[in-house]
Amino acid sequence: MATFIEEIKAKQFEDENLNELRNHTMIGKAQKATFDAEGVLSFKGRICVPQVDDLIQILFTESHGSRYSIHPGVTKMYRILKQIYWWTGMKKDIAEFVAKFQNCQQVKYEHQRPAGLLKRMPIPEWKWE
Repeated sequence: MATFIEEIKAKQFEDENLNELRNHTMIGKAQKATFDAEGVLSFKGRICVPQVDDLIQILFTESHGSRYSIHPGVTKMYRILKQIYWWTGMKKDIAEFVAKFQNCQQVKYEHQRPAGLLKRMPIPEWKWE
């Protein structure tokens, strides 16, 4: 995880929106944005992820497809990621990623066929029949 944070820190300078937030933070206009000890820009205590290259897609594949997360839905994935990371349009990006993920779409209840019509079970006349 430390290498991913270092990669985020290095690419924060390439994102124009984060550069603007960084400048506002340095002059004291952005109250909710801060720098941590390593110089990583944070917003409301969460690491600002730049929208350059494929950093967000790498983050999605790691958090959604890992063995420990078991393919969370949009809401759960958003709750997990928003504890640590932040970027503009975060919830929309997560919803689009989960909607495109093939395994999740096949397993969801609304995409499965019904098993068939319900049938009544015969009522036994005696308890051991």
